[in-house]
Amino acid sequence: MKTTITNDPKVAAEFIKAGEIAAFPTETVYGLGADAFNEKAVKKIFTAKGRPADNPLIVHIANKKDILLLAREITPSAKKIISKFFPGPVTVILKKNEIIPNAVTGGLDTIAIRMPSGRLAKQLIKSAGVPIAAPSANLSGSPSPTNFMHVLRDFNNKIPCLLIGPSAKYGLESTVIDCTGKHPVILRPGSITLEQIKKLDKHAVLLKKFTKLKSPGQKYKHYSPKANVKLITVHNSKGKSEKIKIKLNEPSERQKEIKQKCAFIGLDKNFGRRFEKVLICSSLSIYAKKLFWFFRQCDEDNIKIIYCQKVDEKGIGTAIMNRLQKAAN
Repeated sequence: MKTTITNDPKVAAEFIKAGEIAAFPTETVYGLGADAFNEKAVKKIFTAKGRPADNPLIVHIANKKDILLLAREITPSAKKIISKFFPGPVTVILKKNEIIPNAVTGGLDTIAIRMPSGRLAKQLIKSAGVPIAAPSANLSGSPSPTNFMHVLRDFNNKIPCLLIGPSAKYGLESTVIDCTGKHPVILRPGSITLEQIKKLDKHAVLLKKFTKLKSPGQKYKHYSPKANVKLITVHNSKGKSEKIKIKLNEPSERQKEIKQKCAFIGLDKNFGRRFEKVLICSSLSIYAKKLFWFFRQCDEDNIKIIYCQKVDEKGIGTAIMNRLQKAAN
């Protein structure tokens, strides 16, 4: 199969209309989409990614009115979030309409819906004339793609079409919020934070342990590079460096070997000096945006261990730690 590479949403939309799949850019990460009403087309996504069939997809829309095509009702908790954050990097979970194929929802009675803000994504959905079901455009379990080259490395000549565009603005998947109850429950943290949701509903919570699958990213190992991911605390509460299992007083040849195989991503530029490959982030938002990109760069450079600096679990730091913990699991 030859992959058609285009920057024209109308060209990519023709593949969606024909019951095929197409990768496309969004403000979060690149997605791999199909007509949400075409079960046969949706199943092609799972085959291409190697994705478990019980892992639900997110349905992307271009108009808020399309929510009523997909969901039985828009709950009061969902209305607040939709009004404030659609279009944007947030997904709401609602009770689904029967018209939605089970392949989209992983057999669940709920559906995940989001309205991307990226221009190309919106044009693609409008041109296709249908909502588009799409997970991230990566091989299942690997780091999500934040630019079109990542998609090409995973799927060149394996999918029919790739709509190319800018690199992802946020670099992390959308915040997923269960809105089926009275108050919002965050199932997957993202760029829209718990603190922001609490301004709409002070009873909103982040679910850290779950007993029932409702969202993509809950059940399976995700976001993992080939390298071994290790989470480290660079500074303790007193500002002193924490010890990790890297000895810097070894013979020079051994130090060189360690440096060549190890990488570091985080905020502390002094700590990062001991590694061969380093990405020092000037802010938490840059850390979030560059995390998956760095994972993929490390794989290309045959890095064996990636040391990732832990951050406080507040604001966007919650989403960063969520992805790091899953990658290191």
